[in-house]
Amino acid sequence: MQALTVAPDRKNSLRLDTLPDPEPGEGELLVDGLAVGVCGTDMEIVSGGHGAPPPDRERLVIGHESLGRVRQAPPDSGWVPGDLVVGVVRRPDPVPCGACAHGYFDMCRNGMFTERGIKGLDGYASTSWTVEADYAVRLDPGLEHVGVLMEPTTVVAKAWDQVERIGGRSWFAPHSVLVTGAGPIGLLAALLGHQRGLEVHVLDRVESGPKPELVRRLGAEYHCEDAERVMERVRPDVVIEATGAAPVVFGVMSAMDPYGVLCLTGLSPAGRTLEVDAGYLNRELVLDNSAVVGSVNANRRHYAAAAAALAEADRGWLDALITRRVPLESFAQAFERRPDDVKTVIELTRH
Repeated sequence: MQALTVAPDRKNSLRLDTLPDPEPGEGELLVDGLAVGVCGTDMEIVSGGHGAPPPDRERLVIGHESLGRVRQAPPDSGWVPGDLVVGVVRRPDPVPCGACAHGYFDMCRNGMFTERGIKGLDGYASTSWTVEADYAVRLDPGLEHVGVLMEPTTVVAKAWDQVERIGGRSWFAPHSVLVTGAGPIGLLAALLGHQRGLEVHVLDRVESGPKPELVRRLGAEYHCEDAERVMERVRPDVVIEATGAAPVVFGVMSAMDPYGVLCLTGLSPAGRTLEVDAGYLNRELVLDNSAVVGSVNANRRHYAAAAAALAEADRGWLDALITRRVPLESFAQAFERRPDDVKTVIELTRH
């Protein structure tokens, strides 16, 4: 098989290798890889700033945003050849901690989890791969062209789950949501807000191109103004932050309405400073009963929710979210940032 591998501690070590074909173990599916998505985590791994190979190995097969088709399945597994499949990214820690022991491996307490294509386990950027049947998720057959969006959708499915759990501490009937950032995570968060019947607003600094058009096609309102100004005018009940830009994070945090819920999904770069009136911020959060929660990764319930959300979504809108499709042999192009990129996908097989 062919696979994209990287030495995580070395900058720009990404290459296309020929590796032995995988052999499925007991209870595992053998899968023909169709596509993998490229995200900021992959970029960071390729730049040498993140990731870890499997034990006693120097190189890691990358790719955690998977899409494949089952070639071989164990008897009585519920899977058959031809099924469209996505592999879950994270595996629980071996101890396990209390969260992992109860199926919440996305909330691992001791950090000993592993992740396909990121930490300690090979990923899905290969022409064939295996996955435990218990960590495989079936997709609607009609999603073959866009099913690679599944993993980022799980991230926002979890974010919405967190928002609704926190809102459920009391009466909660949200009317509107502001999503900051119109990348794949932000746009998919907006999609799930739209599916919940909310008034959806999206904030991004890009003034033209595919992002504003995707927001408009969703029936949402697009904004390019200062975050605090948008917050004052929109007065959202829920904010999902997907930029990781510190001024935006603290801008929306300081302007939340009473009983607002802010979910942080974007990662901020370390080492930069920002002057914040911490006393004012604390006072407002306390007096308004506001809540701020960080959210990352997803468990199997979120994968099921994401599969349902994609099946319900307009296929043309999902397809427009994928702005570049790069063949495997041209993989390097997928790691070049271009102005109009929203989502870039590497196609593992020729159509």
